[in-house]
This record gives sequence, C-alpha cells and structure tokens, in this order.
Amino acid sequence: MLRHLGLPHRTVEVSIFEGAGRTPEFLALNPTGKVPVLQLDDGRALAESNAILAYLADGTAYLPNDPFARAKVHQWLSFEQENVEAVIGSLRHWTMTDKLARRAPDIVEAKRAGALRTLALLDRELSLRPFIAGQAYTIADIALFAYASRAEEAGIALSPFAEFRAWVARVEAQPGFLAEVHPYSIDPHSAGELP
Repeated sequence: MLRHLGLPHRTVEVSIFEGAGRTPEFLALNPTGKVPVLQLDDGRALAESNAILAYLADGTAYLPNDPFARAKVHQWLSFEQENVEAVIGSLRHWTMTDKLARRAPDIVEAKRAGALRTLALLDRELSLRPFIAGQAYTIADIALFAYASRAEEAGIALSPFAEFRAWVARVEAQPGFLAEVHPYSIDPHSAGELP
C-alpha cells in the first residue's frame, strides 16, 4: 500500500523469534508483540496488517467511499484473516521454516483441506468479477494476495484454480505492485517458536 501510494517510509526489522517483540518498548507499539506495526511521525502506532491497510487507504481509490462497497472490502479483509492468513499463511510458514513435522498431523491436514476450500471459493468468486470486492482493485485484493498467491510454497497446487491464477496476474499488473518477497530465512531464528 505504501508503494501504491508512493508514501515515503522506513522499514525497521524486529526479530520477534528472539523475543524483540516482547520488549516493553515494542509492546507499547503493539501489545500482541507481533509485526507489522505502522508508527506514525507523531509516535502513534497501529498494528494488524488489515487495520494498517485500511488506515493508509482511507480517502483513496483503494477503499471505496460508498458504505456498501466499503463494507464488501471489509468483508473480504475479515475472510482473509480467518481463511487465508490463519490457514494458508500458517501452513506456508510451517513448511518454509521446517516446523511442519512439529505440528500435529490432524491440524496440518485440516489446514490443507481449509486451504483447498479457500482457494476454491476464491476461484468461484473471481469468476464473477475482476477483483474480489468488485470491479476495482482494493486493499481486499492486496490483503488476499499476500498469502493466497503463495499457496504453492505451502504445498498447495494452484493449477486447478484458473480464475484465481488470472486474478493473481491482474494484481501483479497493477501500477506500483511490489514484487519483492522477504524469505523467512532473513531471520535465522524463524525456525524456532515464538517466545
């Protein structure tokens, strides 16, 4: 979103797997000790990816002014948190940090089944319109793209989901699209568990 809007910013890496998210200073920014956190110039902080997206997109084309259209974006942001980040995102993280073998097999299988249901639902919905909340690219697309587009890194094939793959291409074609991906290995402690 920062790139789409051309907003200057500075990125600060926080080694949450070493406990940096549990320091009093960081907990003052985000009481959950997680990343990301957006800290404004005046010192105020906002946590949770979708809250940050909504804040940055307010008053832009990425978050509609019409109450119903805006609510549809929020509907898909909620869906992303429950069905994409918590399912595909977790499975991807476990896979890429060698944690899969440490997870209960029934939980892993439930996540795989959930990922397939999520992708099938997105594929069906994206056969009806070019973007998830309607005709225009919004923060709902940005949020869903982050983990859903990387499902193959969680061992979930995208080949059965043609409409979804076409949507991925539409998102990647957006002006200002940020293709940069940081591997989990950027934090050598990411293979461990959070403190």
